[in-house]
Amino acid sequence: MKKIECYVQPFDFDEVAASLVAAGVVGMSVIEAKGFGVQRGMQRGVEPKPGEFVFHPKTKIEIVVPDDEVDRVIEAIKTSIKTKQIGEGKIFVTHVDEAVRARTGEQGEAAIR
Repeated sequence: MKKIECYVQPFDFDEVAASLVAAGVVGMSVIEAKGFGVQRGMQRGVEPKPGEFVFHPKTKIEIVVPDDEVDRVIEAIKTSIKTKQIGEGKIFVTHVDEAVRARTGEQGEAAIR
């Protein structure tokens, strides 16, 4: 299993979420976040002062999927991003050793379906 975490612009969230559902994702967690990347929070082309950072709103989506669904989910995220400009976000993929559904005790892939 893999955990996919992606950071997207808040205005892209609805389209990304719809694309994920269309790709077969059955569950996700969504977190409002703030952050900056390599542009250090540049805003409207204005460089921040030394030691100053500008945090921009982001939406973080977390999904755990079987290994064979990772490429499809990543493609769904990438194709649903609107502007294709700096600051659109990142996608991270990490290995998940185990998943347990607390209510039933199901483990592994059965717990995420």
